[in-house]
Amino acid sequence: MSPDKILYVDDEPMALKYFERLVSPLAPVITAGSVEEGKAVLRERGGEIAVLVTDQRMPGAYGNELLRFAREFHPQIVRMLTTAYSELGEAIEAINSGEIYRYITKPWELGSLHADLRNALELAELRTERDHLLGQKLMVQQQGLLGSRLASLVVLGAAHAAGDSNDALQRFARAALAAGCKFVPIPWDQWDHASLLQAEARRGVALVSALRRWQAEFGSDRTSERAFALLAGATQGAAPATQGAAGTLQVRLPSSAPLTALLDAAPGDTLLPAATGWLAWLLWWNQPVLAHQVAGVWTIEAAAPGVQEPAPPANWLECAIEELAERPAH
Repeated sequence: MSPDKILYVDDEPMALKYFERLVSPLAPVITAGSVEEGKAVLRERGGEIAVLVTDQRMPGAYGNELLRFAREFHPQIVRMLTTAYSELGEAIEAINSGEIYRYITKPWELGSLHADLRNALELAELRTERDHLLGQKLMVQQQGLLGSRLASLVVLGAAHAAGDSNDALQRFARAALAAGCKFVPIPWDQWDHASLLQAEARRGVALVSALRRWQAEFGSDRTSERAFALLAGATQGAAPATQGAAGTLQVRLPSSAPLTALLDAAPGDTLLPAATGWLAWLLWWNQPVLAHQVAGVWTIEAAAPGVQEPAPPANWLECAIEELAERPAH
């Protein structure tokens, strides 16, 4: 629901009643008798308020303080100051500091008051529409970040796999999806598009270095017992590896984070060894494994003897990216 109310703050009870009577035909009016009362209304009902109008001269605190509060915590609200002619300098100061849309002089003239408030309500509606469209755009960019990361892993994996990397990367994507991988909202007040791309490029370089280190550490001995012992160390899981109910080797993880962190970690976060170790191990081992929950614990288990792993479809990457894009944020 879009905000549609006007909050009027004044310490004079007659002014509150008069304003509500004059303005209520335009929009629902909420009133408050002090700056602190106005702040309380904003905290509780800020999402309902389209326009804030405050008197300047009030006991305890001036209206400018409330305007600064609204600007910081509710920037979508259109802010207005009402003053007497003698307080015009304070209104100009509020305009210059960016705290208000405009000021209304006292005593009010009904036609001008209605016109100013109509304009403010229209501006609030435009801001709401803008924020909605911007939110949709940012949502698409955030969802696209997961797909971009997965596609980058496919490219990087081709240079580090023991043989064809396609199966190993498909196992990685399947495990991440099963573990509930979701995109983390990007704090766009801290990032712009260029800085995000730079951070992602640095992330890719760090991942390449980590994969090289893991490959060197794993070596060439690919016996099953050694491989799962290495997996336990690389993912900070239980060591040594244990046998599952079917007699297959398995590693129990402390959480699902090693399965998803390469995709859903926040921009700029340091790559954790457990996250890079899981991907490096998949590319090095490159044999069928299953990541699933056993008694509520995420477990990586070797495929049972004789069990054939279904071949991934040719468009598995496209399907995985589409599924990631449909998931809600954390």
